[in-house]
Amino acid sequence: MRYLLPSLILVALLAMLMLRGYVHSEILADHRVRPPVAADKVPDEVLRGGPVIDTRSGQAATLSVPDRRLVLTFDDGPDPVWTPKVLDVLAEHDAHAVFFVTGTMVSRYPELVQRMVAEGHEIGLHTFNHPDLSYQSQRRIDWELSQNQLALAGAAGIRTSLFRPPYSSFSAAMDNASWPVTEYIGGRGYITVVNNTDSEDWRRPGVDEIIRRATPKGHQGAIVLMHDSGGDRSQTVAALDRFLPELQAKGYEFANLTEALDAPSAHTPVTGLDLWKGKAWVYLVEASENVTGVLVVGLAVIGFLVITRFGLMLVLSAVHARRVRRRGFRWGPPVTEPVSVLVPAYNEAKCIRNTVNSLAQSDHPIEVIVIDDGSSDGTARIVEDMRMPNVRVVRQLNAGKPAALNRGLANARHDIVVMMDGDTVFEPSTVRELVQPFGDPRVGAVAGNAKVGNKDSLIGAWQHIEYVMGFNLDRRMYDMLRCMPTIPGAVGAFRRTALERVGGMSDDTLAEDTDITMAMHRDGWRVVYAENARAWTEAPESVQQLWSQRYRWSYGTMQAIWKHRRALIERGPSGRFGRVGLPLVSLFMVLAPLLAPLIDVFLLYGLVFGPTQKTVGAWLGVLGIQAVCAAYAFRLDRERMTHLVSLPLQQILYRQLMYVVLLQSWITALTGGRLRWQKLRRTGVVEAAPGAVSVPQQRTGSSGDRRPVA
Repeated sequence: MRYLLPSLILVALLAMLMLRGYVHSEILADHRVRPPVAADKVPDEVLRGGPVIDTRSGQAATLSVPDRRLVLTFDDGPDPVWTPKVLDVLAEHDAHAVFFVTGTMVSRYPELVQRMVAEGHEIGLHTFNHPDLSYQSQRRIDWELSQNQLALAGAAGIRTSLFRPPYSSFSAAMDNASWPVTEYIGGRGYITVVNNTDSEDWRRPGVDEIIRRATPKGHQGAIVLMHDSGGDRSQTVAALDRFLPELQAKGYEFANLTEALDAPSAHTPVTGLDLWKGKAWVYLVEASENVTGVLVVGLAVIGFLVITRFGLMLVLSAVHARRVRRRGFRWGPPVTEPVSVLVPAYNEAKCIRNTVNSLAQSDHPIEVIVIDDGSSDGTARIVEDMRMPNVRVVRQLNAGKPAALNRGLANARHDIVVMMDGDTVFEPSTVRELVQPFGDPRVGAVAGNAKVGNKDSLIGAWQHIEYVMGFNLDRRMYDMLRCMPTIPGAVGAFRRTALERVGGMSDDTLAEDTDITMAMHRDGWRVVYAENARAWTEAPESVQQLWSQRYRWSYGTMQAIWKHRRALIERGPSGRFGRVGLPLVSLFMVLAPLLAPLIDVFLLYGLVFGPTQKTVGAWLGVLGIQAVCAAYAFRLDRERMTHLVSLPLQQILYRQLMYVVLLQSWITALTGGRLRWQKLRRTGVVEAAPGAVSVPQQRTGSSGDRRPVA
């Protein structure tokens, strides 16, 4: 059930895009032109008859417009720009016309069809997608007609019996390919209306030429073909404004078709279920237009955020690396005093031995406090049986990670406290590197470099890319901006006095690490990043486990942002974080990931509806930017570039999972739902310093330290 609602939202968005592509004739349209075909099967009466062809009775009959009557017909509309201008000219000269509309345009601009009917004009069908029906099956023809009628019912509450096939001209041009269509259309209750006077306004030959071609010979009546859509129709509007009064002065009457033929109206009112179906269709099309408009805005926003974030990451992370790696860099006096390492553990039997063993190799003096939070798998007993010096076990009933950390803090002996997870292992230098920034008395907390230890699987490799690029490159940026949002639970250090001033670890949110970090900022402490304080953690190895972890992280981050929202209006350090840190965190950690899948949604849309090459090019461009940032992040962390091979697949699949997780978190937050802590199943595959490479040490002021090569 957790996947159902986000999945339904995704399906709904894709459905809206598909509907938009449909009503914009981006699918199912057919603009082919037929080669010449024989006409020996077309009745002579049709070939020599008038432009109105009636086959409803099974027999072919044609009609012509009486003398001094002109029926102006406009094809391919309604158009939001040109149709209103045409209607204005017609109204000014008290003339009526017939508009042969396409269902796609009616669906998008129903208010123009309402105006046509209200002003006494007649409506005819011109199919839904404007295909050449000579190439189509009877089923497709029925579909084109019924969809056009559905749109017409929704727009104006009527049906019509008039039809004009696309790409038609004079009745004399009827051939063996188009005639069967005309017969079939008649059998469905429609009168086919072609023309016998073509203005050829679509060629834009000039106003005078349009008027000349539209003027019938002598005093003959005629059905005149014009267009109110399909391009620039300024010449048509200008010609119409001269044509109408000139011919009216000669005694011509401009009427709709049934008026000119003294026949009953072609319109039939639609009621009941058919009317509501039509209205529902028009409403859905309008919704798809609005949703697509919002998505386009969202795409622009995410594009701006992605470029901005990547730009900041590249520039500020480079500045950060240059600052901390320069020769002679010091945080302050070397920190050599012992520190307390807190290890909260709940059912970590498979991992805790590796964790404690890694701490035993530390080259910095430490005491280790393992807080067993009511484990039922013998976690505490495993640690006790190891009988290691400077390692203590504190037991408590299960109360959650924040309570376990506070319990450990109460039992800690030293002024600097390192916190880590029970499934994490440290390198020998991790603690030393992590605590050196406390040489600066302004520093209240330090974030270490959390790395994925089990990165050999596909999911592990994706998380490895995310950790190196999305987390640690981010932390360099946030360090420079002085608004780092999270001290990772896997590897972080705190000044004890700073923790006590903000009240210790809180259980108000599910992201206690983000919560305490924001509290540190608001209390005026600096929070910095120590790149060489590496910790190896076991990342989730299944989609379900990954979902559970990221769902908690996302929801907890939202809770923390909401908890500290008052920082936006406060003064001092709290106000600075509120007006700089909170917006950045909200944009880059909540809004941007939520909108990021729009890139992929529009990729699919572009692949289906086009332009395919530009769409693929744009997507590859975004991927290229991400690849550059990822490669730079891997270089800074001295990671092998081979793992970046899976980056394209990560962007296609992994990002969608993260999107659904974040969307589910939003839904939980907006509906007031509660999410409880969920314990991830661990395997213990990450041993002490797994796959650790020998990296030159950053100069920290301790004896024997070496500065890394740039």
